[in-house]
Amino acid sequence: MSFEVKIEADSNDITEHPHEDKPRPYLCTVCDKRFTKKHHLKEHKQIHNTGKLYSCTQCEKRFKTLDCLRKHMNLHSSKYKCTECGKCFQHNHALTVHRRSHSGEKPFECTVCSKRFTQLGDLVVHSRIHSGQEPHKCHLCDKAFSKLGSLNRHMRVHTGDKPYKCSLCDKSFTTCSNLQRHKRGVHSNRRPYDCRYCGKLFKSSGNLKYHVYTHTGAKPYSCRHCSECFTWPDQLKTHLLKSHNEGTWFTCHICEKKFSRIDNVKAHICHHEGVKPYVCYECQKCFYRASELKSHLPVHSDLLWFMW
Repeated sequence: MSFEVKIEADSNDITEHPHEDKPRPYLCTVCDKRFTKKHHLKEHKQIHNTGKLYSCTQCEKRFKTLDCLRKHMNLHSSKYKCTECGKCFQHNHALTVHRRSHSGEKPFECTVCSKRFTQLGDLVVHSRIHSGQEPHKCHLCDKAFSKLGSLNRHMRVHTGDKPYKCSLCDKSFTTCSNLQRHKRGVHSNRRPYDCRYCGKLFKSSGNLKYHVYTHTGAKPYSCRHCSECFTWPDQLKTHLLKSHNEGTWFTCHICEKKFSRIDNVKAHICHHEGVKPYVCYECQKCFYRASELKSHLPVHSDLLWFMW
């Protein structure tokens, strides 16, 4: 099946694949990825090495190439900063794409099902749903993925591997983003994102974005099967499962109760096993869920404004 890409964006904004039609004579013998220039291949090969040679002087992150470090430093300099929520980006194109989350603009449309996307890359990945092209398959279960990175993250479900360890406590995480979220939520009191409507402070731009919806009444997540719209992506996911039987239920292996989210079934199993993994650092009281710990924290006067 072939696909057309329906684009309603400015030609200056399309930068995802600038070398799409150029020959790629330089082949990586490890992963078979090809490059147009020799120095691009040389930089890429560092991915397969263990060392990250370039370190940021402002935070703990290290990078395999100097170019990646330079782009990262833009986050600290606030060179590309969103005027709506204060979030910073590594380059101007990322900021342009992010601004669409505020405007609701989705210029890339699938010609098969009319679903729209903010980025061309997301449309390309989505198109594989219609073609059935999911080349990266898990050899331990029936799941297949359109991206190799998605398969690598999925494999941690089988191996239990949690390579990202917090340097301040003993917790480990399957992804770097989960580790950073943990550090902001548990170990840091910084709240750099403020609501322009009420002044409330947040630790992440994502939490601020969803909070702003309570002021504007926006419901940006729409069901493709019916006219229902939702404020939160989890609300849409639950709706798709219950109303349209689309998605995956997560089942408790003890009582077979079903849940729409994996973290909910994990918290539910904790009730069966009597495990309370969330600990208050002020009074050592334990809780089954992170939300229960969050609700508890304001009892300590010095943590009254603590937010995740």
